[in-house]
Amino acid sequence: MNHFSLSPIPVGVRFMLLSAVGFALMSACVKYISNYGIPVFEIVAARALVSLIISYIDVKRKRISVWGNNKSLLLLRGVVGTCALMCVYYAVTTLPLAEATILQYVHPISTALLGLLFLKERIQRSTMICIAFCLLGLLIMVQPGIADGAQHLPPFSIMIALCGAFGSSIAYIIVRKLSQTEDSSVIIFYFPLVALPVSSLLIWHDFVWPSAFITLILVLVGVFTQIGQYGLTRAMQTQDAGKASAYSYVQIVFSALLGVWVFNEIPSMWTYIGGSLIVTGALINVVGNRKRSDTNCTK
Repeated sequence: MNHFSLSPIPVGVRFMLLSAVGFALMSACVKYISNYGIPVFEIVAARALVSLIISYIDVKRKRISVWGNNKSLLLLRGVVGTCALMCVYYAVTTLPLAEATILQYVHPISTALLGLLFLKERIQRSTMICIAFCLLGLLIMVQPGIADGAQHLPPFSIMIALCGAFGSSIAYIIVRKLSQTEDSSVIIFYFPLVALPVSSLLIWHDFVWPSAFITLILVLVGVFTQIGQYGLTRAMQTQDAGKASAYSYVQIVFSALLGVWVFNEIPSMWTYIGGSLIVTGALINVVGNRKRSDTNCTK
């Protein structure tokens, strides 16, 4: 008798989906808070404070050193992550949620260029196709006046969003390197360790005292970010992480739905078209790299 059963979802996929949900909810909370006049740097500081406490408790629970082994690279990860986070939060607060999220996913372009410049890695055909799709999709999304009555996206916000995507690419590469020697909790701990003092200094006189309700949402920003970081870091430490990376793009779906339900943001037709091209290009890159990896394993 034949027995049929569903294959369990690979652990890397589960962690990547968890990461996508966490980051989508984080972005929604950030955008919601900004509507009450809370500055971006204050949101970053509040997020960092919550994450620092949670991360410290988690590291101590594991009975390992909070400082890790490769301190210089861990510190660099914190600096790069902090800069990228500030860019991401600014983009989320000044752009529709779906568009801000989609723009974060052009990072395969910067990742490929970084690999070429610093690691001397050859750009694969699938990556070149991905870059072409991403650039075309980006052009369709942000081109002002592409159709009469189309909603214009602020150019400066678009530039900041792309800077955030570039910073995320650098952070992903550093995290991948650190995952070989560092515990995931230590890697996560260094992020708020740098972000908290930097963002606190940048607040200065712009600090806005939040209400009890907004304080609760600020705490949720840190909690949801922690969930997203945990899922991402754990996914990168599993053998299924490469195959699971395609599933991170469901964050766009989650963010678009939250944008409609919470903020009444209806993406334009051009967002759907451009976003579809960007996601398609990224998936082609993922599938192409997986096939190349599988081919190398058989040699």
